Amino acid sequence: MKAREFYKIILITILFSAKAFGFTVLIDPGHGGDDLGAVGQIEVGPRKKEVAVYEKDVSLDLSKRILLELKGKGIKGFLSRSIDRTVSLADRAQMAEKIKADLYISVHLNASTQKEPRGFETYYLDNHQDAAVRKVEEAENKDLSGEALIVNQILTDLVIDKTVETSKGLALKIHNQIHADIGKSFGLVNRGIKPGLFYVLALAKRPAILLEVGFISNEKELKRLMTKEFQRRYAKAVAKGIADYLKKKSNATLPLF
Repeated sequence: MKAREFYKIILITILFSAKAFGFTVLIDPGHGGDDLGAVGQIEVGPRKKEVAVYEKDVSLDLSKRILLELKGKGIKGFLSRSIDRTVSLADRAQMAEKIKADLYISVHLNASTQKEPRGFETYYLDNHQDAAVRKVEEAENKDLSGEALIVNQILTDLVIDKTVETSKGLALKIHNQIHADIGKSFGLVNRGIKPGLFYVLALAKRPAILLEVGFISNEKELKRLMTKEFQRRYAKAVAKGIADYLKKKSNATLPLF
C-alpha cells in the first residue's frame, strides 16, 4: 500500500470517529452524601466481622470506571458527582441540560428483603403494570414527594412520548453487551430490560436508562461487585455498548425534549 493511500485511510477513520463520537454522556452515580441508597453487609477478616457497604459508594466506583472507559474511546463524558455528596434528582437532571448531554446513564445497585435474589437489569422510562418494578421505583424516586411528584408524573408522560423508543434501544444495546461480555464468565443472572417510571429519567428529558448492576442484599454478589476485575470488565462492557450505539446514531439526531 502506498503511503498516500495509507494516510488517506487514517484520515477517513479519524473523521468518522470525530463524527461518531461528537456526543456527550452524563454518568449518574446513584444516591450520595446523606442518601446512602441501599445497604448491604459483607463479612471481612478471619473473625468474619460484618461491615456495612453503601450503594452510594459502589455506584460511584463503577461510574468512575465507566467514565474512564468512555474517555478511552474518545467519548466526552461527565459525572453528576465525583465525590460522596448529596445531589437531588432535579440537580442531576439540570447538569444533563447544562452540559447538553446526549445520553443519560444512571448507575444503581438493586436490593431485596430476601438474600437470594441476584442479577442485573436495565430500565428505560415507560409506563407499566409490574408490581415488582414499583418496589424498585419507590427506592429510586424517594427524593420526590407531594406537588413535585404530581408535576413529574405529568412531565413523565410528555418525555415518554419523545424518548421511549430511543431509550429502549439504548437499554437493549448496553444490556445485551453486558450479557455477552461478562454474563457467562461471572455467572450473572440476566433479569432483562424493563420499563419503569423513574423520575430522574423523566427529568433528564433525553434518552436515558437506569442500570441496576446487581443486588447489594446478596452477599456473594456484593463481594463480586466490589472487585476491581468485575468493575473494570463491567465498565468496559457498558462503554462498548454506548460507543456502538453512538456509532449507529452518528448520522441521526437524538431526541431532546
